[in-house]
Amino acid sequence: MPRIIPIRDLKNTSEISKMCQEATEPIYITKNGYGDMVIMSVKMYEEKLFMLDVYNKLAGAEAQIAEGKVLDGDASLKSIREKYNV
Repeated sequence: MPRIIPIRDLKNTSEISKMCQEATEPIYITKNGYGDMVIMSVKMYEEKLFMLDVYNKLAGAEAQIAEGKVLDGDASLKSIREKYNV
């Protein structure tokens, strides 16, 4: 379940830092009862960026397949082996 805290709780920076390190998902910050910000640890941020990159690459690969931009695997391996004498 997502963690939601009011913006006034950001005054306790050491507690917020601890919460971010322990959290398995971003922490949502509200202001006047409405969503305002999202915070997370650097580690989680880097993991999310990595997964976003993976999903973008997969989407690009699926688009290439849909467009018919594919190569024959056996022919590709054969040309690589010939090129590098493997």
